[in-house]
Amino acid sequence: MRILHTSDWHLGKNLENASRIEEQEKFIDDFVEIVEENNIDLVMIAGDIYDHSNPSAKAEKMFYRALKKISKDGERIVLIIAGNHDNPERLVAASPLAYEQGIILLDKPKCKAEVGPCGKHKIVDSEEGCLEIEINGERAVIVAMPYPSEKRLNEVIYDSIEEENRQKSYSQRLGELFQELSKKYREDTINLAVSHLFVIGGEESASERNIQLGGSLAVRASDLPLKAQYIALGHLHRPQEIKNKNTKIVYAGSPLQYSKSERGYSKCCYRVEVSAGCEAKVEKILLKNYKPIEVWKCENVEDAIKMCEENRERDVWVYFEIKTDQYITQEDIKAMKGFKKDILEIKPIVEGHEEEEVSYDLKEKNIDELFKEFYYSQRSVNPTKEIMDLFLKVASEEGDEE
Repeated sequence: MRILHTSDWHLGKNLENASRIEEQEKFIDDFVEIVEENNIDLVMIAGDIYDHSNPSAKAEKMFYRALKKISKDGERIVLIIAGNHDNPERLVAASPLAYEQGIILLDKPKCKAEVGPCGKHKIVDSEEGCLEIEINGERAVIVAMPYPSEKRLNEVIYDSIEEENRQKSYSQRLGELFQELSKKYREDTINLAVSHLFVIGGEESASERNIQLGGSLAVRASDLPLKAQYIALGHLHRPQEIKNKNTKIVYAGSPLQYSKSERGYSKCCYRVEVSAGCEAKVEKILLKNYKPIEVWKCENVEDAIKMCEENRERDVWVYFEIKTDQYITQEDIKAMKGFKKDILEIKPIVEGHEEEEVSYDLKEKNIDELFKEFYYSQRSVNPTKEIMDLFLKVASEEGDEE
């Protein structure tokens, strides 16, 4: 069976308020080509399809378009689990229609797939957290664990406020669940697992939303379903393998650079070839960097303007670090952006004060944009129209009083 493992698409994600939609559309087009060229039987997307729990219509349309092309009218199976960014109920809303196209959408840790035809293939068995599928005469048992927060597990796990005890309790409970589900693995089946979680030892970047709560939502590798031949993980944006002598444990990473901390490595997806009773053969397939993120360091403002002019034809996102002993004027910023519109941040480095975090906001924001960002930072959801109307009404009244 030929499997393609990807994760953390974060459709709709911005970079410093700049849209990444065009890059994401290019990635999807290339991903579909990769699926076709490698004659893939099963695509596994390990969570964080969207960047927000309330994705835009454009992001949803892009995802559904991708699924239609990838599944190819049910010729291959596409298995998707929810990540911590996804709204579980919203993600699986299209399930009744999705099964007809060979698409399996799983929302919560103890969810159950529907037994029966799935595109041109079949789900032959299913229970909470596990399913068995038949693809072209081969059978695969898949332990599926969408983002397992305490709330989504619908269990009270912690009986201690001590961080170390909380982490042990969480990892131990997931280990118990995985061990029970692993009993479904057989010698005559391809045995797989897919989940969206943080494994201790994994290397993070700056663009993942923290799910660890100081470490309490971290899982020991020894508590994963190690009887699986391949464990497909999502959450960490850096592609990486968690070392284990018997099982391939792999984070696919995100397809795009979603922060400047992700500049130092290539993005990829993983092609897995595996048969029952055999070790999985894993190959990294590199993805294009459609619009690189770069940090430009300059000795002065004049050098910065010159650098913008010299690189005006290059399609890159730019973070500036400029040595200066005086205020960087709006005229200077305008001159830079006249040559290079995709400047995301300008950070002045004042001699003797390198440790100070000072930057210029390159986009003026109105009050409703600021409120939306604040509301989302506090609640991880966008404010409703009613809340926005109430806020703008109160703000207007406050302004009138002034």
